[in-house]
Amino acid sequence: MTNSLIEQLVVPIANERDARATCDALESVVDDGVETITVVHVLEQTTGYPDKAPFEARATAAESIFEIVETWFQNGPEIRRELRYGADVVDEIIATAEAVDASSIGFAHQPESRLKRLLSNTESYRLITESEQPVLVFSRVESAGSDETQTDSEA
Repeated sequence: MTNSLIEQLVVPIANERDARATCDALESVVDDGVETITVVHVLEQTTGYPDKAPFEARATAAESIFEIVETWFQNGPEIRRELRYGADVVDEIIATAEAVDASSIGFAHQPESRLKRLLSNTESYRLITESEQPVLVFSRVESAGSDETQTDSEA
């Protein structure tokens, strides 16, 4: 039976570490009816301030993020790439979800990820309230004495 909530999933990913951890968390969900995962990476543009890194370096990092997800799910659902540019990360995530007609936006909770910071302030409220799609958080718990993490269902 297909779960329509996750058929067309948009997954924002901040960096390579986040990509690996998110793929790991999503692995148990992918078998439950995910048809397409649209991976969105936002190259944040700042107005009036120098960028954090050269554009070329950030574009190369985005390419690596996409490749990690494509390799991880090479025998799974269709993977779409969405590289966005903008000053407002939340707006770009929502715009991506709307553009691809996503059934939901999902990501894995990461202790040090940018998305965790996003969800720990008013931006989280914006993502949840401004998106037409449900926002799913695939939580993870760290194993005691280990650098590895596992999903709550594995704990």
